[in-house]
Amino acid sequence: MRVLVLHAHPVSESFNGALHRRAVERLEAAGHDVDDCNLYAEDFDPRLTREERLGYHDIGANTAPVQGHVDRLRAADALVLCYPVWNFGYPAMLKGYFDRVFLPGVSFTMDQGQVRPCLHNIGKVAVITTYGGSRTRAILMGDPPRKLANRVLRVIVKPGAPFSYLAHYDMNRSTDGSRRRFMDRVGQAMDRF
Repeated sequence: MRVLVLHAHPVSESFNGALHRRAVERLEAAGHDVDDCNLYAEDFDPRLTREERLGYHDIGANTAPVQGHVDRLRAADALVLCYPVWNFGYPAMLKGYFDRVFLPGVSFTMDQGQVRPCLHNIGKVAVITTYGGSRTRAILMGDPPRKLANRVLRVIVKPGAPFSYLAHYDMNRSTDGSRRRFMDRVGQAMDRF
């Protein structure tokens, strides 16, 4: 498969950076064609401009500022996201990517005011993420990041596409052992991807 890997962390030497590298290495070793999109390394601009917002529903013109990213998304058969959870949400860089690239005519269409998902080229999705807090804390908060991934991403891709959510909780108190176990889990998931 052609797999688009979206990575959003500003520190390449971080644990999240290591997870990103592991995912790409294992996907390539499994024979996949990997399009590695490191949003920070590529200096992606997450800011939706006034002009982009005004032309948001003008299908065709709305993709012009981010055409390269739209083309990469449309060419993908699968999607892997690797990012940290910050403030119970996506990093601003990744949120900006969604705002600027998941546009009308790209990830959805509008039909008489109704949203119709259309990223049906994406037949498989995996999320690899890290939380500072514990799983219990995330559950008490309603785990918005997991809900965003499961309820938004899952619905815009091919119906019934396999979806996995791999999360390392409690990074604030993680150990070498917990990080190693999670790294192994990610490697195994990418081997099977």
